[in-house]
Amino acid sequence: MKRTTLARLGAALTIMPLALHAGPFDGTYKQTANAECALVGVDGGSLRIEDDIFYGVEVECRMTNPVMIEDMQATVFDMACIGEGSTWEERVIMMLDAQDPGIYMIWDGYAFRYERCEDPGE
Repeated sequence: MKRTTLARLGAALTIMPLALHAGPFDGTYKQTANAECALVGVDGGSLRIEDDIFYGVEVECRMTNPVMIEDMQATVFDMACIGEGSTWEERVIMMLDAQDPGIYMIWDGYAFRYERCEDPGE
């Protein structure tokens, strides 16, 4: 192989793990219809999922032990959370909205739908 071909292949392989790591739920989502997408983790802002971490209002949860739900675009996660001076664990079901860009999050006794922000910076 030519040296340039090997260099391109090496560059592609170093970038590939980053692209593969992004999950189907990664993104920024509005907490309400009028939420500011650029403000993450505050009242009136948005929430974000990135690299298996959920960033909510003054809370951060590490998403672990994913179990895909058969025949659905949904996954159950164990959540190890920290916020407002305490730590706790929860389970959550995350499901992609089949009709509009967004997700559903189902916690024990609560269900939320969040619209996906067009661009995290907006």
